[in-house]
Amino acid sequence: MDDCDNLIHDFALLKSLGIRLVLIHGIRPQIDQRLKQQNINSNFHNNLRITDDLALQCVKEAAGLVRVEIEALLSMGLANSPMAGAKIKVASGNFVTAKPLGIIDGIDFQHTGKVRRIEHTAIHQQLDQDNVVLISPIGYSPSGEIFNLAAEQVATEVAIALKAEKLILLTEHNCTENQQLIQQMTTAEVKSLLQQQMSETLYSSLNAAKQSCDHGVKRVHLINRKIDGALLLELFTRDGTGTLISATPYESIRSADLDDIAGILELIKPLEQQGLLVKRSREKLEMEISDYIVIERDGLIIGCTAYHLMPDKKSAEIACLAIHPDYQKSARGNHLLEHLVAQAKQQQLSKLFVLSTQTMHWFIERGFKATDIDALPEQRKAFYNYKRNAKVLCKKI
Repeated sequence: MDDCDNLIHDFALLKSLGIRLVLIHGIRPQIDQRLKQQNINSNFHNNLRITDDLALQCVKEAAGLVRVEIEALLSMGLANSPMAGAKIKVASGNFVTAKPLGIIDGIDFQHTGKVRRIEHTAIHQQLDQDNVVLISPIGYSPSGEIFNLAAEQVATEVAIALKAEKLILLTEHNCTENQQLIQQMTTAEVKSLLQQQMSETLYSSLNAAKQSCDHGVKRVHLINRKIDGALLLELFTRDGTGTLISATPYESIRSADLDDIAGILELIKPLEQQGLLVKRSREKLEMEISDYIVIERDGLIIGCTAYHLMPDKKSAEIACLAIHPDYQKSARGNHLLEHLVAQAKQQQLSKLFVLSTQTMHWFIERGFKATDIDALPEQRKAFYNYKRNAKVLCKKI
């Protein structure tokens, strides 16, 4: 429960915004503490506790205490704010049906279990009544037995059963590679990463994330719980502070469609005002939308370009290459250009043209060469704007 107060405040704020919350808490440190007080060793196999009769008693005590403390903290509201004293209704209960894990590798796990079923209808009923649902890592059998469960497994099964939009896993450390935070991964990348050496806790979190996404949860976030405000930053800033895992890429280059027009206009308008790009009307964009390529990042258009095939069908013009200011100097312009060059090769074109007034050197550094207007195909040359006096650059494919 260390540093839990700030998290509780964040949960309360999310609830005030109308977000439906199901909280699953862990109890491993509290169980270990009780066993230690009784001079009893904690026994594990494959990172799972072997829960004998004495350990089960500690499990029940820890689960009850942690649940009550969380309920008490949620009852406080947000101190020193307009929500001070606003109680948040909390519902807990026997939402998890479990069965014994059994004997694995010759080890009898006794009262350690695994999830058999999640009572998702009952959870939805509580959420519909504007309650926060609080679930302990404990399950019950139809015969009344109690089983100690892994919190990550409970969270995964609950998220899948509820068809949750997001599963958020609070971890002890950042998910890193070469000491750098991994901001995003697909489930395929997670599968590869799981083959590498890592801590058991990180393995459990990544495995839970993969399973959730594989069964329909759209987004899983791994957040370092020790970073104050990390939960809100992860959810309400574009790049967040943790690791986002999804079945499909969080950021991708794709062909634009009509739904992207508003995002493209918002992206290129400042550049048009600066004279970097030729002004385009919404109507013109609608007519030419099939020529546009965009970079989409979690629903936001952060890059776009246009690829106009010349009438001679032997060359094409690159137009409107723009990257959101927050994502410049991050090679995304290069990625768009590489995408267009690959498309030109696939269409067996011989040349790519660019008309530019202020970004000539960027293209020259990437293999384009300055040429004159006469190099343009006749039909394109007829529409050249002499008042704008753009330089013509060409790249042979």
